[in-house]
Amino acid sequence: MRLPLPGSNRTMIDDFLGHWWALALRGVLALIFGILAVAWPGITLLVLAVVFGAYALVDGILAGVAATRAAKGRRAPLILLAVAGVVFGILCLLWPGVTVLVITLLIGIWAVVTGVAEIMTAIRMRREIQGEWLHVLGGALSVLFGVLVLAWPAAGALTVALIIGIYAILAGIVLIVLAFRMRRLRAHAAV
Repeated sequence: MRLPLPGSNRTMIDDFLGHWWALALRGVLALIFGILAVAWPGITLLVLAVVFGAYALVDGILAGVAATRAAKGRRAPLILLAVAGVVFGILCLLWPGVTVLVITLLIGIWAVVTGVAEIMTAIRMRREIQGEWLHVLGGALSVLFGVLVLAWPAAGALTVALIIGIYAILAGIVLIVLAFRMRRLRAHAAV
């Protein structure tokens, strides 16, 4: 069911349907990152910081692209995702040798910000599509992960790598499922 949003002839769902591929790409990147972090838990924090920085930067750029194509009144969550991803990605890439604590805090803060933005998006979409719970789930996983990381920042690099890997795998799966759901909805809307 499509309901027009106030002050606009377009619906928020139209923005998401047109950019399902960006969600799928974000999901695939998160899944790859997660598998690498779990497969090589002994990976050094320096390498993990660079890999995370690259992932967050690309994720932020993709969110920025989606924000430029979204209707004006619907850009805020995407802009929040874009800024968080680009800023945290650049910080991790410029200073990969920072302490475990700082990297852990950056990752925790990034996850909370990303999760809140995803939940905001889901709340705005709840009247337009069924299954918005996937976006809420993805956002809730991000917030939960971020809170856990922020609560125990002194955990060892191995534990942090495993937690990050598991989070990224779960978030990637949720984003991929959501993307293909959006693709299916787009196909049905075109008929």
